[in-house]
Order: sequence, then structure tokens, then C-alpha cells
Amino acid sequence: MLVKLLIPKYHHLITFLKINDMKPKLLPLIYLFLLSGFYNALGQQITKGLPRFEISFPASVSEKPLTGRMFLIITKTDSIEPRLQVGRYGTQFFGVDFENLKPGQSVTISASTLGYPVNAFNDIAPGNYYVQAVLCKYTEFKRSDGHTLWMHMDQWEGQDWRSSPGNAYSKVQKVGINETDSYGVALTADKVIPPIEVPADTKWVKHIKIRSELLSKFWGQSIYIGATILLPNGYDENPGKHYPTIYQESHFSLNAPFRFNDDPENSFYKDWTSDGFPEFIAVTLQHPTPYFDDSYAVNTVNNGPYGDAIQQELIPEIEKQYRCIPEGWARLLTGGSTGGWESFAVQVFYPDFYGGTWSLYPDPLDFRNVEGINIYADKNAFYKEHEWYKVPTINTRDRVTGEARLTSQQRNTMELVNGTKGRSGGQLDIWSAVFGPVGDDGYFKPLFDKSTGVIDPSVAQYWKENFDLRYYLEKNWTTVGPKLVGKLNVFCGRNDDFFLNFGVYYMEDFLTKTTNPNYAGSFTYGERGGHGWQPYSDGQLIRVMDAYLKKTHPSL
Repeated sequence: MLVKLLIPKYHHLITFLKINDMKPKLLPLIYLFLLSGFYNALGQQITKGLPRFEISFPASVSEKPLTGRMFLIITKTDSIEPRLQVGRYGTQFFGVDFENLKPGQSVTISASTLGYPVNAFNDIAPGNYYVQAVLCKYTEFKRSDGHTLWMHMDQWEGQDWRSSPGNAYSKVQKVGINETDSYGVALTADKVIPPIEVPADTKWVKHIKIRSELLSKFWGQSIYIGATILLPNGYDENPGKHYPTIYQESHFSLNAPFRFNDDPENSFYKDWTSDGFPEFIAVTLQHPTPYFDDSYAVNTVNNGPYGDAIQQELIPEIEKQYRCIPEGWARLLTGGSTGGWESFAVQVFYPDFYGGTWSLYPDPLDFRNVEGINIYADKNAFYKEHEWYKVPTINTRDRVTGEARLTSQQRNTMELVNGTKGRSGGQLDIWSAVFGPVGDDGYFKPLFDKSTGVIDPSVAQYWKENFDLRYYLEKNWTTVGPKLVGKLNVFCGRNDDFFLNFGVYYMEDFLTKTTNPNYAGSFTYGERGGHGWQPYSDGQLIRVMDAYLKKTHPSL
């Protein structure tokens, strides 16, 4: 009766089998076979018209098998290449890992592949779209801790699969999505991204790039770090003069410090090249890792000894080639966001090596608010749990209206589509790589599951004991405090897009109560300022730093 109701065309077959005295014990097997065929047919009917993209690469890209991640990008316009439209609030894309893929073999991206911002293919509105594939190559790293990892090797682009040299991409095609003609689209990633062109040295701007022995030993591959140096007015005319240095921490960039350029109409150019402007050598550092465009400038179990590499290898090389004053009091720090955290952290962890920091809108100085997540009190990173209800945790808000832009779950899904095992190159993944322990598989042990949001309290405790800067200072103030008097200055908007102002509040609560000694630094807030707010122009900030040096070292 069941087959008769569900699949009428099979009813006559069953009747035939009964009439011909088919053994009763075989009938259940036959029914099962027929039902299996029914459900297969039903499944085909459901997925009919959904896209199935087969993506391959030719031998011209690599004659050897590759391991990596394949991306499919879907856009509504091709005014900009689809791959360059991917971002936090960007266009639709999907990603899938592959191992030992040979030239000509294909990777499948289909209805079951996770995407962002729309998670499932069948939720994309039917219509015509532009599509492009990108192949991101992974490199095998045999780390000195005994773990073997497959990750993307930065090619001096700043850990960005969309533009990394050696990665390959396909031509742009226009296809129908969720329509019958969209099934079985073939794409070939045959265009290789060329090497990065490092800007040429000028009178004002110089570049350094060195192989780090410390990091290369840790990763089992050659790892490079570097710097862009901005020389002061009069540097060439005064060959015997040495200068204090400003280290500006930030995301990876080959641009000159403080966005200096040779445009005479640029306001900072006018300041920097004018007579009487404070004379500093300014430096931005490049230290990308297989996890991110920036290492966070400290020693970690997942990234390796980047703190030591910068302090023991890179900065000595800068001071050797250029006339920096090689003393702690003459090395000042600044930077915003990631650079805000770094400038504050290295001043705290290396209090004698640096002479003071002016840290702008820093990443979490206290882990009671990590882009909305309280890693100590929350049980789940995706929502706040109250007595009778749950509320989604907000990751990003509009700095003007306060409206939610992204939830924590959305932000984490974006990173998961960018890469599994923490290989997204995203903000939350690098925090886990920097702040967290190594997992059993050699990749970092995550603070929480990116699929469910469940927080691991043991990992939260590791974060606290090793990189919660407020907790570190509270625990070690009697020994480290005397070395930091007057050196800690923080600037932040109270409407920070990512709630980073709360970590600053927690730090201020502790530091302003310190005694024996008092920290004697400063906290400055923009009442309606968002992420990126600062009270000074770059020229004004340098004058503030210069005044501090003249006060603490009158002989300068």
C-alpha cells in the first residue's frame, strides 16, 4: 500500500510479483529497493537547478599536486573583479579544502558547501550573477615543536588569499544561480597572481627585509620580517647625528610610517620636511605569519618567537643601518587597533627596551570583552544567556547609530568560510593563535567552536594567564610597574565599532588606582568616537611624543 501511494508507477510491478507467487520473505527487500529509488528520485528533484561548480587548475599553474583551499565568489557586478569584492561586509563566497589535487582534477563546490554571508546556495535569490574561482596554495610547515601544518605562506602581501602571489584565479563568468542552466559549471583557475612590487627607496623612505633565523627554525620554512623607514629632515646633511625612533605598529603594509608620501601638498609631508619639526626616525614593521598579516609582535606557542625576532634581529639591523639611538628611552611606540594592542603589549612585556607608548583604539586589553564576548563569564560566544532568554552577541556596531552590523556568529562563519583550522587570516583566528595554546593537531586550540559557539573554559584560562594585559599588570605591578611610570598612554573612542573601548575602561580602572608607583600615564576618550578615533593629527602626536622625550631627557 505504501509503494502504491508514494510511487504509483511501481504498483503494477508489485502486483506482477505477487501474481507470480514471489516468495513472501523477498518482498520486504524489494519494497526497500523501490523506496530507495523513490528517495533518490526525490532528492534529485529537490536539488534540480542548484549549482554545482567544478573547479580545477592546469599544469601551467603547477605540475605537482597542490594542497590548499578553493574559493568561489558570486557577485552582482563585475565592475571590480569578484575576488576583490570579498570582505567583512562583502559579496557572497564559498570555500572548500583540498589535498593533493592534481592538475586537471576538480574540486566541487555545491549545495552542501558552507558560504557567507548567505550560508546555503538554495537561499541565494534566483538570477544571473558573475562568478570567479580562486585557488589558495598551502605550504607544508614542519615546526620545531614536532607538529606538521598545512597553511598559506605569506608572499609579502599581508596574508590575503585574494591577492597573494602564486595563488591562481579563473576568468569571470556570468551564470544563472538556482536556475536549471546553472547546474554543472566548470571553472579553471589558470591565471597566476604576480609577485608584489616593493616600492623603490627614496630620499625619505627606505626598506629592509631579512630572513629571521629564529622564526625560520620554528616554522621549518624561511620566514621573513622587515621594515619601512622614514628618515627625518636633515638626515643626509648631518651624517654624525643620531635620532630617537618611533615604531608605528599596524597591520601589514609597505607604506611609509604615518602614510607619508612625496606629495608636497600632503599636510604630513609639509610637517615632516619642515624646519623645526621634531626629528625622529619613524619605522613601520612587517611581520606576517602563516596565520595572519601580523604576528602581534610577541612570543607565542602557535606563531613562534616573533617578539624575540623583532627585538633581537630586526630592530638591531635597523639601528645598524640607520643612525637610531640604540637605547630604550629613545625607542617610542604608537599604533592603532592591532597596532594599538601591540604597542601597549610590547611596552609592558619589554619595559626596558621601549621608552613609552601612545596606543590608539587597541584590541582587547582585558578579555572580559573580546568583540562582545566575555570569555570568562559567557558559556557561548554566539549569544548572551539570561534567566529566561538568550540574545545574540553583537560583534560589530555602527559607530553613529549603535545598530548591529554583524553578530558574533556571522563574523565567525565568515572566518570559517575563509579557512578551517584557524587558517582564515581573520581577526578572531589570530587572537586564538596568539593568545591560546596549541591543539592536539598542531593548529591552535580554539577558544570556542566556530560552528556551535561553545566556549572552552580551559582555553579561556590560558588566555588569561598569558595575554590578558590588565590581569598581567595587576599580577606583576610591584616588579614591572616601576619600569612603566609615565610610559602608558591610551586613546579610544567610546563608540568603538568592535566594543574595544570596554577593554580600555578595564585597564584604566586598574591603572588609575595603582600606587607604589602610580602609573602616571593617561587615558583619553572621544565621547562619540568610533574605531579609528584619535585626538591628534599625526604631526601633533609626534610633537606630543617629542615633548615627553624633552621632559624625561632634557639633554636630548
